[in-house]
Amino acid sequence: MPVLSEAIREKIREQFPKYPNKRAVTLPALHIVHDEYRQVSLDAIREIAELLELHPSEVHDTMSFYQFFRTEKDPLGNHRVWVCRSISCMLRGGEELLGELCNRLHVKPGETTSDGKVTLEFAECLGGCDGAPCLLVNDECEMNMTPDSAMTLIDGLRAKS
Repeated sequence: MPVLSEAIREKIREQFPKYPNKRAVTLPALHIVHDEYRQVSLDAIREIAELLELHPSEVHDTMSFYQFFRTEKDPLGNHRVWVCRSISCMLRGGEELLGELCNRLHVKPGETTSDGKVTLEFAECLGGCDGAPCLLVNDECEMNMTPDSAMTLIDGLRAKS
């Protein structure tokens, strides 16, 4: 039984005319699948490879290059919180912010809280240098964060889900 729905397959096929060849659709296809399922399983990798006429290892190589994609072995929580570790954020307390959030949430970077609600990760740069340190919470950049303001935000997310 296929993992990818026909609707997902069609979204991937819609990318073909936008790129010079099917291989170039690998990254967009991974994003489409990850956005839908919040992970990319090995079966999904095989099906993406089949659609793109690639070997599954080629799709897996692309996927493993980026820290964004998750597998069924490391599923995401309901909310994804990234702490920026760029030089600007580091100089304004980003490393301390990450450490404090890890302590308060009882996770290491890349892990999900025991209630399954928050996955805490780090990013090398979120592009919010003027508001360092910053977080990317789901798809929103939050700037000038402190451990207390970040936990208030995270507690609010946990209460909603």
